[in-house]
Amino acid sequence: MIMSNFSTIYKLSLVAAFCFVQAYSSSCPLMECWFVQEKVGRGGGLTAPTTQEKSLLHIRTDAHSHSAESLKAPSDISPDRIYFITDPAGTLCHRSLNPSKGSINKPLCEINPFLPQPSTLKWVAALTDSATSPIYLQADWFSTAHQGLDEQLTVSTITRAPSGTREHDVILSVTSKTVSVQSRLGEPVLLDCGFWADPSSPLSGSGFAVEWRYQFRGNGRLVLAYDGKTDRLADAQEEGATLDYEDLHKRGNASLILQEAKVRHSGLYICTVYLPYVVAQVAVNLEIVEPPSLSIHPSPLPLAVPGQTLSVQCEASGFAPLSLELSWEFKGADGKSRPLGSGSVTGHRQATDGTYSQSSRLELDTTALDLGRGGELTCVAAHFGGTRRASVTLNVIGFSAPSIEDSMAMVGVALVLYGLIKFVSWTFTSSDSDEADKQDKKDK
Repeated sequence: MIMSNFSTIYKLSLVAAFCFVQAYSSSCPLMECWFVQEKVGRGGGLTAPTTQEKSLLHIRTDAHSHSAESLKAPSDISPDRIYFITDPAGTLCHRSLNPSKGSINKPLCEINPFLPQPSTLKWVAALTDSATSPIYLQADWFSTAHQGLDEQLTVSTITRAPSGTREHDVILSVTSKTVSVQSRLGEPVLLDCGFWADPSSPLSGSGFAVEWRYQFRGNGRLVLAYDGKTDRLADAQEEGATLDYEDLHKRGNASLILQEAKVRHSGLYICTVYLPYVVAQVAVNLEIVEPPSLSIHPSPLPLAVPGQTLSVQCEASGFAPLSLELSWEFKGADGKSRPLGSGSVTGHRQATDGTYSQSSRLELDTTALDLGRGGELTCVAAHFGGTRRASVTLNVIGFSAPSIEDSMAMVGVALVLYGLIKFVSWTFTSSDSDEADKQDKKDK
């Protein structure tokens, strides 16, 4: 009986713990947002003037989880700018969009009116073959952009609400968990992008299209475009760029795969997902970071004498991005290190693969710098990808104040030479004595 009660209590505890975890993990944020739209009747000019209003988004995964009437509006937010967003996929319930209560840092959020319309792009046109727009489009449409804390997540959504209401449903959401990516040269790169389309929406059953574009300093290019409805790629696909097409259709995984990172890949990548009449996109920044390789010339260094000036050069090559700091250090026989400055640094040179090189020349005056009997000379390259060091040994001979080690070595050499002289002298003396004895015997 006791064991049976214990088993029942144990099971109930597990159920309670599971429910708690589920409730905690599925908690959705009450998100402050900026509602941005163009001013009415203020057209003209290159950029249309806009207005910004504070708004509040009540995120939920179930449209019936709470009632709109039961929630009171904060005093600084108009009741017309409070929206109830139903996101069955739970993308907007990510922990980075839901900071702890009282947190100073908050996720970024912007909401804009959206006008559904067909796309003229050739890899999207197949989604809207019909010349008429469905009645389903006659509603209030918004686009939202969210960025989570610490750049853990970026989300773009398209939402729909029956006209005149504030109860929105997420129709399309595009996400990325790699807002910023770093890679070494030659490595494969994955730029994360995924999308979810509401299966209950009439738009989700008409296919989709995915496009990746690259932008850097005003220049852009199409990397890859895919028509999911007809299973076709655009002719402008960049070499070495691909998608996992099977996972794209099964799970909405639109991540871009670059098979081999190159310097020219550094820049901003925009992942855009199209449904018929609607579109959402996220951006991912990629930076190729390659630390320099260092070499010192000449190596090894020639022997130096007091008062001599040696010219030493350090070459840093194969690094990206551009910024680099070169300097020199000297470590004497006493084990102490001291800086020698940056020397004469040349300008940057760019190789055919896009990497950079730079060199520093150091004029090494053995007397003025008080280098003693020499030591270790080191070139230091401080780079965004890490600090690199290269060293050579400097030997100064004929130094005026010999050390104890030098004195002992000289005494040892003198003793060896004295022993050799004595040995040779004894050998010759012994030989002359033997010859004299032999001559005396002959004379007798």
